[in-house]
Amino acid sequence: MDTVPLYLDMGAATGTQLPTVGDRDGRTPGTNSVAGPAKEAHVEDFLSRRSTFVRSGERVSFGSYFNAFPASYWRRWTTVESIRLHVRTEGQGSVIVYKSNARGSLQRVDTRRVEGKADSVFELSLAPFGDGGWYWFDLVAGTEPLVMLEAEWQGAAADKVPGSVTLQITTLNKNDFCLNNLRLMADNPEALQHVQEILLVDQGSQKVSDCEGFAEVQEALHGKLRIINQSNLGGSGGFARGMYEAVENGSDYVLLMDDDVVLEPESIIRLLTFADRCKTPTIVGGHMFDLYNRTVLHTFGEVVNPYRFQPSLPSEEMILGHDFLSSNLRQTSWLHRRCDVDYNGWWMCLIPTAVIREIGLSLPLFIKWDDSEYGLRAKKHGFPTVSLPGSAVWHVSWIDKDDLVGWQAYFHARNRVVVALLHSPYEFGGRVVRESHYHDVKHLVSMQYGTVRGRNWAVGDVLRGPAGLRELLPSKLPEIRKMMASYSDSVFRADQDDFPAPKMDRPPRRGHGISQPSPITLLPWAAKTVIRQLLSPVSGSRTERPQATVPHQDNRWWRMAQYDSAVVSNAEGTGASWYKRDPKQLREMLAESARLHSMLLKNWRELSVEYRAAMIELTSMESWRQTFEQHTQNEIK
Repeated sequence: MDTVPLYLDMGAATGTQLPTVGDRDGRTPGTNSVAGPAKEAHVEDFLSRRSTFVRSGERVSFGSYFNAFPASYWRRWTTVESIRLHVRTEGQGSVIVYKSNARGSLQRVDTRRVEGKADSVFELSLAPFGDGGWYWFDLVAGTEPLVMLEAEWQGAAADKVPGSVTLQITTLNKNDFCLNNLRLMADNPEALQHVQEILLVDQGSQKVSDCEGFAEVQEALHGKLRIINQSNLGGSGGFARGMYEAVENGSDYVLLMDDDVVLEPESIIRLLTFADRCKTPTIVGGHMFDLYNRTVLHTFGEVVNPYRFQPSLPSEEMILGHDFLSSNLRQTSWLHRRCDVDYNGWWMCLIPTAVIREIGLSLPLFIKWDDSEYGLRAKKHGFPTVSLPGSAVWHVSWIDKDDLVGWQAYFHARNRVVVALLHSPYEFGGRVVRESHYHDVKHLVSMQYGTVRGRNWAVGDVLRGPAGLRELLPSKLPEIRKMMASYSDSVFRADQDDFPAPKMDRPPRRGHGISQPSPITLLPWAAKTVIRQLLSPVSGSRTERPQATVPHQDNRWWRMAQYDSAVVSNAEGTGASWYKRDPKQLREMLAESARLHSMLLKNWRELSVEYRAAMIELTSMESWRQTFEQHTQNEIK
């Protein structure tokens, strides 16, 4: 029931409402409500996956994430010029069709009174949706209840057979998630009608095939499931395997999916239907909702800022973490503007094998930046990416993760630079090198020495050239973990009582805690802080016990820079580590970071040429085939 706002909207739609189509009074558009107060949803009113009950005198809107029709996306990217809405009802009431424009203005299109068993058909043009807008409909029950038996958004029959799909999941010890999604697919066979094969690439130490209940799920999928057990080659190695196998088995598409998700099976049908009707081969991705806060959308779409080479939102209006429970589709104007993207996350992403044959497979990056790099590469070759509303998974949120510290920092730092060398339009990568060095300084003054050691390794590996990317796939993560174990800031303990009790040698000045420097005082404050950290020795008492315990949300560089020792909790809340200032480590790592980034900037042009020249070989079917032959353990069919 916590997902109801994504399917049905029981509340009011506020916005700029245009005059109703056919109105002759020429009234001035104003802010109106097109629905009454929010009503409570009742579980017994949901009759099936496609049928619902509207109580007498009540109104239900299908202007929702999963049930409204994203007209502007179909108009922009497909050959479809008009659609048909077909609503089958039983009972007395009205079917009211609405549309919106890119500004989120709402407009009534048509109304039908219905009684008994009725079929309401509406022919709808996509012509007005150049920059944005949706279609949806409301049901209003009369003096008696109204039942929606079924409703469909229909298009003209395609002139070709629907494409075939290899649905591929990459997993690493997420067995419960995998089995749950396999059961969802088995319980929704219509979603698998055009799925040629479900391929599970298992890179974990605890195999899905050994789990209780696997045999029943395998049988329920009627021979469509195949498992490949291989070494841990990271997300890029698992997804590249899916791309490779989809090309080899003759599929028209590969649908890449993360393991720690819950699937909305209808999304498979929608992605394929959309992709089959695109004007050119198009990568079509689904959105990501928060698995533990089901109505919260991670992002409506993403682009790569070309100067900073960081993921960013395409529009200033958009926000991260929009909650449809707080503001529904009809109330949120920026959701009506079409969002054009550079890439889609590989939590759910449909890629035509025609694109793979032309531009290659994933880069061997292990994790981080593989999906965004692929979208940028495809865009350069004329293949767009669309993040399609109404298609989504629920994914474990990143709210309780901080992958910029710890072992993942290596892959963030290395792969950002690699992708910038390949795709940055700026001569020296814009701000990439400068920001990378800034990040090192922030981590160092925060006493995160293990993280900076990994980041320095990352830049060093970039300087060694592209040949090392594939060689490092299976070996780099164990090497990083071993290194991290020697730094107290990267070793976590579950119980904070395992650390000595914190104690400050002196009380805070005038009773004030640590405050963030203002923009005016930031530069002199930062210079003074770095000098203190470089030159000031650490007293013995501060090495024997921490000065404070710091919650993760307070772990900011300007705050941590004021301590010599602190116990800091991790983002997940499962443990804490002991940060200890070490001037010698700081001096050595700061010098190393400066040296490496100077070399990176000096050699940027040559490295860019070298990496771009190696792209074809690194992403080719043949080079990945050799990797898979070396690291495949066995297959289960």
